[in-house]
Amino acid sequence: MLGQRARSLSPGIVAILLAASLFFIIDSRVSVAGAEQVAPRYRFTEQSIAYPDGYDRLPKKTIRDVNPSYFKIRSWVSSVGASIALNDLTGHGRANSLCFVDVRTNQVVVTYAPTAPKEDQFPPFILDPAPLPIDDTMAPMGCVPGDYNVDGRMDIMVTYWGRVPILFLQKAGSTTLSNGSYQRQELLPQSSPDGRYHGPKWHTNAALVSDLDGDGKPDVVIGNYFPESDVLDTRGQDNVEMNDTLSSATNGGGDHVLRWHSATSGDNPSVRFVPERGAIPFAKSTGWTLAIAAADLTGRGLPDLYIANDFGHDHLLHNLSTPGRISFTAAVGERTPTTPKSFVLGDGSFKGMGIDFGDLDRNGSFDMMVSNITTAWGLEESNFVWINKARDERDMLAKLGKGVAPFTQQARPMGLAWSGWGWDVKFGDFRNSGDLEVVQTLGFVKGDIDRWPWLQEMAMMNDDLLSNPAMWPNMQPGDDVAGRQPLAFFARTESGEFANITEQIGLDAPIPTRGIATADTRGIGALDLAVARQWGPPAFYANESPGKGNFLNLRLHRPVPGAAPDQAAWTPAYGATVTVTTPDGRKQISQLDGGSGHGGKRSFEVHFGLGASSGPVTVDLRWRDLNGQMHRTSQQLTAGTHTLVLTDRVEEVPNR
Repeated sequence: MLGQRARSLSPGIVAILLAASLFFIIDSRVSVAGAEQVAPRYRFTEQSIAYPDGYDRLPKKTIRDVNPSYFKIRSWVSSVGASIALNDLTGHGRANSLCFVDVRTNQVVVTYAPTAPKEDQFPPFILDPAPLPIDDTMAPMGCVPGDYNVDGRMDIMVTYWGRVPILFLQKAGSTTLSNGSYQRQELLPQSSPDGRYHGPKWHTNAALVSDLDGDGKPDVVIGNYFPESDVLDTRGQDNVEMNDTLSSATNGGGDHVLRWHSATSGDNPSVRFVPERGAIPFAKSTGWTLAIAAADLTGRGLPDLYIANDFGHDHLLHNLSTPGRISFTAAVGERTPTTPKSFVLGDGSFKGMGIDFGDLDRNGSFDMMVSNITTAWGLEESNFVWINKARDERDMLAKLGKGVAPFTQQARPMGLAWSGWGWDVKFGDFRNSGDLEVVQTLGFVKGDIDRWPWLQEMAMMNDDLLSNPAMWPNMQPGDDVAGRQPLAFFARTESGEFANITEQIGLDAPIPTRGIATADTRGIGALDLAVARQWGPPAFYANESPGKGNFLNLRLHRPVPGAAPDQAAWTPAYGATVTVTTPDGRKQISQLDGGSGHGGKRSFEVHFGLGASSGPVTVDLRWRDLNGQMHRTSQQLTAGTHTLVLTDRVEEVPNR
């Protein structure tokens, strides 16, 4: 009897053992050995962020009010918006000011980093868009610092769902930072005869600032998610929709390129941008965009773009611009007999949600990493690590000119393929070793009821039904999908692979995160880390890693036209690219990044770890002056921080 019972149970027992073995196979495939060995090299201490007076008494929400047609999936619609940026908003020389979007209050907060000295601190404040029209059908989504009117003062662009972005231009007469220090202006002019907003209903989740046409001025790319509709209007029309497929959706809000035209300064500053229609080929401009990044891949001082789209193909766009005219064409990777379709750059079906450029293999060329959904037993796609295979920049130019993107997908061999439900991703050398680490925000919707099975059922649904929100599975308060995935921090192990050491170094708070910002906030060559959390307070981590190597930190400026010599009025050298060669012949490349990624914006410093190298390093620098002229130079610089003013030559000035 017992034997018969055992035989009847044996198929179930075998199935359980098979499932268990598969779990351990997948778990070992996802994990990289060596985390315990490398983790002691890193140490971060969380420090408290200062808030405006009375902020704790503001009502705090945990979900958004949405269009009635989105009500059943309101947790899904409420899953983005937290963002954060680190930059030098005071003009004192150190990037120790914080700007973040808090989705709990729908407010933009400007404050100082916890590491800022007294002279860089100011009363924290809420950045109020009034008198420009804002109502409850709109919500801030991003904070992008920059000098938009090229007057040497740091401004802020805030992006929104439900309207075009707003520029907060710093007034010449402001002596300390406050809500009153800024002149408000629509990114694109809007008519409001009755005091209400009547402009385009953009739903922006990505914004990039860079000199796209080579005229020396900062241009803007806006990436929208939902198409123009009443997403957050509880009384809105039934005009909302979702993506029309899970893998090649082209009915999203898409991408807009805005070219810098003219500007004024003073106590009523202004700047004018003009839409550059057709700059991106139409077929590549209608995705559900979540992240954008730029880098000069060809050495011509014209940044190429990578656009990361949810539910569809990402796009690498080759820059064909000339001063006064912005134009891009798409380049696609080549497929071999052993290459999966989604591992062909520009032809993938994964959920592009974050993008950053960096020199991962330390050979003096830009590589890329893209965040996707990579949850084991959930939706296990793969992050993308696109390794640059061009022989040099000239070879890259020739291939991009033929529409070929010479990158290969190497995430799995490098240990970076799987992490969770990915969002923002940033490279940074936190130990100054000369090798980059990778930080990635993770997690989707936090609740108590696991809804992965519903999501997996949706993945098998007929694509023709997807654009209708009523056909989506419920996603309500209390539902959970990847809601407890902590931030990922990848460090290189002795094998050369990357291991996720977030648990070992205490960055594993089980809260969904969205944006990452890095900066040397103390001026000591150590990159600190700020993180935006969805439906939670942001976090700031001071980098106290032991045994850091030497570093080179470059602050790259251009003089403001017409400023008196004693004013030291400088504007960022957008797009300046730097290649460093250490005495042992190893190269690294980086750039002044005007705002790549999803929900986080790093500071404008160009940071290199030099490891044990103590002698001068060779610095090859290329930039455009404010008239758009291209310049190149090579010189020797010692380790440390250098402030360089770029005209037709390089002048080093004392650090502020």
